Amino acid sequence: MNVIYHALSVLTSTLFIFYGASCLWSATMKAEFERFGLSRYRVLSGVLEILGALGLVIGFFFPPLRVAAAAGLGILMVLAVVSRVQQRDSFSELVPALLFAIITLWIALYGALVVLKSYTT
Repeated sequence: MNVIYHALSVLTSTLFIFYGASCLWSATMKAEFERFGLSRYRVLSGVLEILGALGLVIGFFFPPLRVAAAAGLGILMVLAVVSRVQQRDSFSELVPALLFAIITLWIALYGALVVLKSYTT
């Protein structure tokens, strides 16, 4: 299970760096945020995604940071799912946000268990 945890952390951090950068500089993402009525949060969202990705990476050396970063990214992705549902997007448009919400929240929960176990043994 530990291998899956680490592999998902690496994959997720890599994807969030690219996705966060996309939020900052992509015209497509700018249009998406405008469509959702959330254009004022686009830059904040991109910065938080990049910081969360960096937190996942630094979390290899300081595990509690990975837990916090994954939880923060999970909250962002839950909000993305809510936004897509409110816009009545198709299920296929909803799946990436839903999948990353599940993955990041799992990383946070599993990581919290690992951290707690290390303090109790």
